[in-house]
Amino acid sequence: MKEAGREGSGGEVLFEDLDFPSDDRALFSDSSTPIATLQGEVTWRRPQEICQSPALFPDNITLAHAKQGLLGDCWFLCACSFLLKNRHLLNKVLPPDQPLWGDSRYRGSFQFCFWKLGHWTEVTIDDRLPCINSTPCFSRCHSPAAFWVALLEKAYAKLHGSYERLWAGQVSEALVDLMKEECAVSCSTHSSPGGASELGQYHALTVMEWLDVKTLSGSKQLLLRIRNPWGRCCWGGAWIGSGAGWSSVDPALASDLQARVAEGEFWLDETEFLSQFDDVTVGYPISDEGHLKSIYTGSPLTHYHQLAGRWMEGHSAGGSRNCSSYGSNPKFWLKVCERGEVLVSLLQHRKWRKTENCTQTPLEDSKNTKHQYYQAIALHMWKVEKRRFNLSRMLNKPPCVSTHCHAYEREVVLHQQLEPGFYLLIPSTYQPGAEARFLIRGFSSSPTSLSALKSPAPLLPSTTDGEWETCYFQGSVCDESAVTSGVNVRITLHQSRPDTDLHPIGFHVYKLSEGESQQTLPRDEDPAASCVPHCFTQDVLLACCLSPGAYTIVPSTYRPDCSASFTLSLARRIHRKVVKSQERLGRAIEEISHISVMQS
Repeated sequence: MKEAGREGSGGEVLFEDLDFPSDDRALFSDSSTPIATLQGEVTWRRPQEICQSPALFPDNITLAHAKQGLLGDCWFLCACSFLLKNRHLLNKVLPPDQPLWGDSRYRGSFQFCFWKLGHWTEVTIDDRLPCINSTPCFSRCHSPAAFWVALLEKAYAKLHGSYERLWAGQVSEALVDLMKEECAVSCSTHSSPGGASELGQYHALTVMEWLDVKTLSGSKQLLLRIRNPWGRCCWGGAWIGSGAGWSSVDPALASDLQARVAEGEFWLDETEFLSQFDDVTVGYPISDEGHLKSIYTGSPLTHYHQLAGRWMEGHSAGGSRNCSSYGSNPKFWLKVCERGEVLVSLLQHRKWRKTENCTQTPLEDSKNTKHQYYQAIALHMWKVEKRRFNLSRMLNKPPCVSTHCHAYEREVVLHQQLEPGFYLLIPSTYQPGAEARFLIRGFSSSPTSLSALKSPAPLLPSTTDGEWETCYFQGSVCDESAVTSGVNVRITLHQSRPDTDLHPIGFHVYKLSEGESQQTLPRDEDPAASCVPHCFTQDVLLACCLSPGAYTIVPSTYRPDCSASFTLSLARRIHRKVVKSQERLGRAIEEISHISVMQS
């Protein structure tokens, strides 16, 4: 991370983050949103330059809630409200005991942690905040002297590349990135509901509390306390102020519930809630032991697996089940050892627009956002009686469970009680050729395993009995001697990259003509054996029988200019009845070691 320093009032050097500089590069990505009008108007100030006694949190916790500024990131602020309800998780996202203003250790930097692409990622920022007329112009706390929201928003903007990239997202995204605890619920509207005249466009709000109350007539009424991140009440229903709804419950209870309402909050009943809001987002809670809890049964899902994958045009982006190429999509094995509750999540990575002349996007238009940043995705699952099966025949059958239609969402989830056995998972985009990276995550109450299904490679005749002797090659060239007799071999190519950033790999085996150099690739001849199509896996393997001769093995990635270290291992079947002495064993090993490897 690049950094610079500038002396503070006490002579100490204050951190300046050169990776996320305090200028337009941190504010804008393509100037396609309404904040583009702020160019040239923003100044950057540290909290001690904004108020006399800055703090992370105010003494009154109700004043710590987020208040939305000029940036359209209400979806992110809804998740911030949930953080305040869980100190343990807040400490995970904002590690405690960081030096603050007035502390001799203070150097103007803060650290945050976000969950990204399957791992917690640390983000460090300086505390210079965008301001207009010495006031933070984006999100802040209701207390003007508290800065945890403004700093968290800046760190989240750095994670995404700019403040502008936080414009118009989905609450579910922020819930995944910031938290996995408690049953977090938010609601959103796409049009102006009857009592909310200012909610003319997409807007997300937080469900702070819900409870059943007993009315004077003896019936039960579900009430929900909603918080508007704009910091003002925007509702005119029966439970606002001295509305008619309160007359139906005990006065003492009414007084207690009304006292819980902070600035920007209001009560409404179940009927109003269901009729006025278009979407409800529910985040899965996590137990004290760190396990995801089912929102259907409340049971902890104690077993967890995740694998990375990718849809690539011309290779593994087969489109929906309506397409003949559907079977080329990535495939995964889910093995269920005991009957139990299983939840499988397909989480795609967000993509960004790369345009020079973008038109202005509508104010927090959720549909525009989903189409702009995500592919339409779905996940289907089939029960397979055995691991060897006819793929085309199986795909003609209905899946045992699926996410149904493709959705422009960051994440889609399927949930089912599954019996023991093997299940085939196929994630897909709606359009064939649509490219994206994704994570497959499995949560279950019973033991399970999750693995990638390698695409079948064409095999030459080989046998499976006997023992095998293995030799390893690390991108090197071996002797030029020839294989002197037909031999059954297993060739494995391993790439040294993390599971979250794999290249699609494969290899070809070429037989060399007599006297031909091993460094010359036979371009006019078909390979003697091939391990294709290229697969997004750590290892690809080919078993084949090679006739006498000299060979060159050419490992490759699907696309050019993809750097990675790799290891080739070759295993030869040893016939005990043929190799009867140490001398013959040595000759057998020598034969296989003469196969050549060419690094591409």
